[in-house]
Amino acid sequence: MEMRIKDISQRLEVPVSTIRYWQNEFTDLIMPQRTDGGQRRYSERDCTLFSKIKTLVYEQGQSLATAKKIIKSGKSFRSDIDWTQQTILITGGTGSFGKHFCRMMLDHYNPKAIRIYSRDELKQHDMRIEFKDDPRLRFLIGDVRDGERLRRAMEGVDMAVHAAALKQVPACEYNPFEAVKTNVHGAQNVINAAIDAGVKKVIALSTDKAVNPVNLYGATKLCSDKLFTQGNSYAGGGRTRFACVRYGNVIGSRGSVIPVFLKQKESGRLTITDPRMTRFWITLDQAVELVLKGFKYMEGGEIFVPQIPSMRITDLARAIAPDCVVDQIGIRPGEKLHEALTGEDEGRTAVIYKGMYVILPNYSWWNRKNYVEAVPVPENFVYTSDGNQEWMTVEQLRELVYGSATPGGVAQFQPKLDREEVEIYAVRN
Repeated sequence: MEMRIKDISQRLEVPVSTIRYWQNEFTDLIMPQRTDGGQRRYSERDCTLFSKIKTLVYEQGQSLATAKKIIKSGKSFRSDIDWTQQTILITGGTGSFGKHFCRMMLDHYNPKAIRIYSRDELKQHDMRIEFKDDPRLRFLIGDVRDGERLRRAMEGVDMAVHAAALKQVPACEYNPFEAVKTNVHGAQNVINAAIDAGVKKVIALSTDKAVNPVNLYGATKLCSDKLFTQGNSYAGGGRTRFACVRYGNVIGSRGSVIPVFLKQKESGRLTITDPRMTRFWITLDQAVELVLKGFKYMEGGEIFVPQIPSMRITDLARAIAPDCVVDQIGIRPGEKLHEALTGEDEGRTAVIYKGMYVILPNYSWWNRKNYVEAVPVPENFVYTSDGNQEWMTVEQLRELVYGSATPGGVAQFQPKLDREEVEIYAVRN
């Protein structure tokens, strides 16, 4: 029986973009047939392999590299975290990451409860409807600037994800005090509340802009990273541990440039700040997977960095609107040509572990138990978007945005993103 990629997606309840990503990562195990029009056709065996990958990655929290080894060896093992017994709190839970995190956790891990902590009652209302009043979700109105409210919200929580932040570079530049209150003071409040409530593990989301920052947003996130890695010293001998995950631009998120390009395409002209610009790219699935791996392996004080591809902004423009005129408008204030996920000094304590780069803490309060199999990175190692070894092609970018080709081999130029998000971010930018 031959199946299309959409058939695999529907059967396994996994996004088409994730199936494509797994296909690219498991090319030596999954080799679909191709039609005359270039479409993939999968066998029942291929579907079984995708199902095994889903079980290992979603349900057991394994990295893709580990999943490949397990499938090749025929072995299997369970994650040491039983999510059915965990109550999770996520700050900023109504954002792109928060909603995707909840969807994956509810669909594949069945946690005891997820508490959505955010300050926007309308977004919480919309999310409640979107998730059909799932009884495992709790919606708590609150701001990370409010330490007392956070302390109450953390009571009885086992794991916490700190995703709340002011993220728009221009907004942070124009409202610097507000950025500090949310991104810095808010981080401190999360740390204090988690320690006081006895939360076991806390992971904060970071950004490539925190490395050698040139704008206020990056500077506040660098400060937040330091607070979370050093927050372990405040936990002392208690059970609370803190770590960070750091990644680049998220494909399909509301803050991505993709919705802007999709809206601009209608006018026949796209604006690019500088044709030399490169960026790291990660899917929402990969971002959630990174957080789950962080929870599994963290001992406190680490920064987990995924091994992800880079893309050129000109390639993204060609993928979305190859026939449009491109206007170069110059780099905006606070913007870099290229981004970095590790700094030169961080490379001294970084290792390669479970398909990730892990920046390890170097302090007396940290006792290493994991990372026995970790491999140190090369001397003078830096992980930058322009120096990356893995790049996304125009065709790969087009598939991520629009989906697969039609039987005639011509791409279906229908955006996979929510139309409302396209409209909102066109206005904002």
